[in-house]
Amino acid sequence: MQQANTNLVIRNPFGTMDVPEPSDSEVMHYAIAATLAGDAADGNAAHWASIPTLSDPLEGAWASRWNGGADPTIAGDTPDQWKQGRAEARVVGERIYLRFDWDNGRRHGLIDAARESGNGLIGKYINLTNPAIMRPWVGLVVDASRIDGCFPNGRLDFRR
Repeated sequence: MQQANTNLVIRNPFGTMDVPEPSDSEVMHYAIAATLAGDAADGNAAHWASIPTLSDPLEGAWASRWNGGADPTIAGDTPDQWKQGRAEARVVGERIYLRFDWDNGRRHGLIDAARESGNGLIGKYINLTNPAIMRPWVGLVVDASRIDGCFPNGRLDFRR
């Protein structure tokens, strides 16, 4: 059986489904309202991951965690509980792609974000396990071991 040539071009370096329209008007409206101070009082300031920092400030292995929604596939999960997992960051030009998992690697997500002036990131998240779930996401690269992030319902942070 021959597979049809769809001429499908995948933007992200992970070879997974792309985030649709990562810079759409919903994302830009959310980016205007979202605030991330990147200070010691931020919820992501406490060290909670043990991934070594590499020489590149963004690319490579990270730990991830998110809250602000309950995953119905995880028994007893509530919106305030952190869902932790592994992550990998890849940089392609002015875009950063963050692929991450949770629930012991059973669920996966992808962020496609543009680098903004300073250390800002503006983009969108897609749940690769359930692609109907997409949200705007805003991030702040605090340093080589910390990316603070938020979406309309909660937080989606990265640490090394």
